[in-house]
Amino acid sequence: MTTITASCQPTHGVTPDRQDTAVSGAYGLAQAATYAFITTDDKGKITFANEAAAILFGYSLGELMGSNIDLIVPERFRASHEAGLARMVRNEPSRLVGRTVEVMARRRDASEFPAEFTLSMWRDHSGLGFGAILRDISEWRARDEQLVKLAHHDVLTGLPNRASFEEALGARLAAGGAIGILMLDLDGFKEVNDSWGHSTGDAVLQTLAVRLPTWLGQDAILARFGGDEFAVMLPGACDPTMLVTSATSLLDAFSIPLRVGCHTFHLGISMGGAIGPAQGLSAEELIGNADLAMFRAKQEGKRRFRSFEPAMRSALLTRLAMRAELHEAARGGEFVLHYQPQVALDTKCIVGAEALLRWRHPRHGLLLPGAFLPHLEDHPLALDVGRWVIEEACRQAAAWRDLSYPTMRIGVNLFAAQVRSGTLASDVTAALRRHRLPPTALELEITETIVLSVEDAVIDQFRDLHRQGIGIAFDDFGTGYASLSSLKRFPLTRLKIDRSFVRDLMSERHDAAVVRAIIQIGNDTGLDIIAEGIETSDQEAQLLEMGCRQGQGYLYGRALPAVQFVDLFPSFRRWEQLAG
Repeated sequence: MTTITASCQPTHGVTPDRQDTAVSGAYGLAQAATYAFITTDDKGKITFANEAAAILFGYSLGELMGSNIDLIVPERFRASHEAGLARMVRNEPSRLVGRTVEVMARRRDASEFPAEFTLSMWRDHSGLGFGAILRDISEWRARDEQLVKLAHHDVLTGLPNRASFEEALGARLAAGGAIGILMLDLDGFKEVNDSWGHSTGDAVLQTLAVRLPTWLGQDAILARFGGDEFAVMLPGACDPTMLVTSATSLLDAFSIPLRVGCHTFHLGISMGGAIGPAQGLSAEELIGNADLAMFRAKQEGKRRFRSFEPAMRSALLTRLAMRAELHEAARGGEFVLHYQPQVALDTKCIVGAEALLRWRHPRHGLLLPGAFLPHLEDHPLALDVGRWVIEEACRQAAAWRDLSYPTMRIGVNLFAAQVRSGTLASDVTAALRRHRLPPTALELEITETIVLSVEDAVIDQFRDLHRQGIGIAFDDFGTGYASLSSLKRFPLTRLKIDRSFVRDLMSERHDAAVVRAIIQIGNDTGLDIIAEGIETSDQEAQLLEMGCRQGQGYLYGRALPAVQFVDLFPSFRRWEQLAG
């Protein structure tokens, strides 16, 4: 770097006129520069400063000239600055000369700012001289700090984000000592966004970011991981009871409706907790284990807290293995349908069949739905498998009709993914059309899980199917609190009395009362009724007396492969002939 001075002497080979011209030009360049230029002698006295330096530091040029350079050095750095200057005067090596570094500089009003600083040094007939170029980089630093903040904080709520939380948790674990964490997931937040829009949802999250810390302890550290998921760090939490105490406080807080603006929301919260280092040596492991506990809380019905247990990880590994096997099952054609007869109780004639999914596992043999359906229901394959069930049931129904077997309806169970897809109506009508079946040949069975999860707009596809003549049955009716409300929302054609009521029909008067009430509801609303789980003639007789006309259960046959199901037709035909 070239340092400009105002008192340069002619050098060998350069005439005085040219020397004066060069000095004048250099002086003009320095004065016109936007960066601050300052030179000093070996005592630190300022020998030159340009207008930019005067503006930057808040002094006049007259005040700068002849003053000590300490004028622009913060007081706490002056001792080290003077020591460094002394080393350079003694001709000791310096790591500053020729390099650009960041320093703190001081203005006339005593305010400080970060400056980019480049130093040069020379010797001439006047002795040792120093020159520096400086510029204010406050805006750069402010932008850097903002970027750091954005990298470590959630933009919406201002809370620490996941990266910041993991960094802090990892540091505390490395320092030793116990620490607990809670993973939080809001229950019912999706409905807020869907019903009132994302701006309202954002307002809810911002409100919770303010209130959650007040519901926790003073030392708790709250972070937002994204969406409606939060994390809490509890320094010093060394046993599960401390996690339970904090979790209980949050559960109690969420039992009170949350008011945001002119809206009132009844949100819940599912939580999982873990304690380090006993349940996780690293931040990643500890968060993962708390996440597993939260997942278990959601599985068990939400709005609750669960502490991590090692068995949860084993369950996760089993679940992951099961999901991988389900992929292979779908690819390898291992799913099959078995059919259970549905009969008219008075004539014993087959009036329908329920198509039930089975898995012909290559190692474990034939698996019933209880072994794999919970894993399949939330699997990405659920939609494809559900479509296959409809297609296969229609294909089989058409094959039986072609062989002149009795005409009957086939009931299929829907996955929630089929309902959410928005293509259910077109999938069903296309399958019926491909196999040349009338709409009355198919009945779709829905559960309370589906009823609770769909919006009014989604119900339109059921109305469309109902208008075409396709049956819609409410499976396991009477077991949940959504049963009665669904009668108004859904275009149903049939109610299926759950087997749990039929099982104790003869011995429990409460169960008998429920069955009688369901039958009466069906009669009053024009819906067909079918009872599941009939195993004895006494149950059959009692149901007939109550007014139930159809049923299914082991009394009439278990679910069978299609080739064995047709063997049931002759026996039921004999009943038909006797009844006739």
